[in-house]
Amino acid sequence: MTFVRILVLVLLPFAATIAAAKQPTVLVMGDSLSAGYGIKLEEGWVNLLRQDLAKKQQATIINASVSGETTSGGLTRFPALLSKHKPDIVILELGGNDGLRGQPIKIMRENLQAMINLSQATRAKIILAGMQIPTNYGARYTTQFKDVYSELATTNKTALIPFLLEGIAAHSELIQRDNIHPTAEAQPMIVKNVLPVLLPIIKEASK
Repeated sequence: MTFVRILVLVLLPFAATIAAAKQPTVLVMGDSLSAGYGIKLEEGWVNLLRQDLAKKQQATIINASVSGETTSGGLTRFPALLSKHKPDIVILELGGNDGLRGQPIKIMRENLQAMINLSQATRAKIILAGMQIPTNYGARYTTQFKDVYSELATTNKTALIPFLLEGIAAHSELIQRDNIHPTAEAQPMIVKNVLPVLLPIIKEASK
């Protein structure tokens, strides 16, 4: 048996282990809800998610969220982020600021669709994080806003978190004084809303 062949036989199990332990990269593309506005950065849901997944070495989390970000601003930054991080999974948590500013639903939908298209072109899996806005914006606008996420998820066959702040938004004690952003105590609840959707996709991407 040659030395090269012996070396291959010795290293083969290690190579298999490395392949089996592949950790997908998850890019979180969000606004202040994911950037930890009003709380310590380490208390934010994205960081808590990173810690949770790190326990079992399940994924690498990149947080590209910026407070105040709109879908237009996100779309501008997105191509460079895809090129730099080459994510396997993208969580799109954008649109809330579009809604709060009363931006046309059509523009928001087009921007989100463009980011979905860019992600799919790199073969990254998409998770849309659904959002809702206060009813004082009018029933028609708030309904159309809410429906954008489920419509895009259905059209593009992507995963959907129906409402990122499910179980939180209706409880004033879990919302900061600005009546918009979740408190530090609410952040673990957001993680619980994300994990059931994210974990199956991480498992698939790890193969």
